[in-house]
Amino acid sequence: MFDPKRRQFITLLGGAATWPLAARAQQSAMPVVGALFAGAPEQTAAWIAAFRNGLSETGYVEGRNVAVEYRWANNELDRLPELAADLVRRRVLVLVAPSDNVAARAAKATTATIPIVFGTAADPVQVGLVESLNRPGANVTGVTSMNLELAAKRLGLLRELLPQATRFAALVMSGSPSGAATADELRAAVAKSGGQIEVLAAGSNGEIDAAFANLMQSRIQGLFLSPEPLFVTRLLQIVTLATRHAVPAIYPSRFWAGAGGLMSYGSDFAELHRQFGIYTGRVLKGEKPGDIPVLRASKFELVINMITARAFGLDVPPSLLARADEVIE
Repeated sequence: MFDPKRRQFITLLGGAATWPLAARAQQSAMPVVGALFAGAPEQTAAWIAAFRNGLSETGYVEGRNVAVEYRWANNELDRLPELAADLVRRRVLVLVAPSDNVAARAAKATTATIPIVFGTAADPVQVGLVESLNRPGANVTGVTSMNLELAAKRLGLLRELLPQATRFAALVMSGSPSGAATADELRAAVAKSGGQIEVLAAGSNGEIDAAFANLMQSRIQGLFLSPEPLFVTRLLQIVTLATRHAVPAIYPSRFWAGAGGLMSYGSDFAELHRQFGIYTGRVLKGEKPGDIPVLRASKFELVINMITARAFGLDVPPSLLARADEVIE
């Protein structure tokens, strides 16, 4: 006689054996997003959290109904095309390149069919990423931080802090198109308002050290740091050198001031990466990237580190403090 309890056991056993196969099939059916970063994992942790928040606002939760393949160039920018090609070979449904226009260009050069959501500090029309901001065209859309267009504004804030200063310097990344554009804008701004600016290029720890040695010899009174992914990896080195030599500097985003930098002005990077997530979710839902207008950053933050200001013996004008979004005491 057949035991019904035995039949129930066999049924349960069979279900347990097939469950992992079903789970794997469900996992493999998840849409896969490729994320291409110019920097290193430790630099992007907070931004990835914001990106995930944006994704979740569109109904996608990483690991539940979407998978994300991450690739980091660790600031070796010549690796970006290879990493982008690897993500394309994995047939990701969306390729996200939020670092800067170098990563965005690498992504665009690799595929003309996979939707791309890019991030750039430059004007995406001028650097050839899109046909127009309102109608990007092709397979691309994205977000621009507008950070390159803030060069003159940052210089103005630095001059407001240092009204007697006439000798400034800008530190840009060697061979960077965005660095060259920043240098041109700063030279034009200084030519209008008077004073002098020296542009120094660096692409390694040794070159950054040499640049600061040059600053000391030239008796530079204020330093402007260009928004470059490479410099984020050298954050502690640059802030330490500026503090050691008591060089007042303005930096491109909040985390520099949080790390001891004197002052920062720039886009809210957490908000930008949240928008990357939202745009990615919209594309996953079927919207064509070429029809989604490029988002221009509209929120900019002024952060002043008063601990550093006092260490430098600086009196920060009350008018500047009143406009600050955050004052670090």
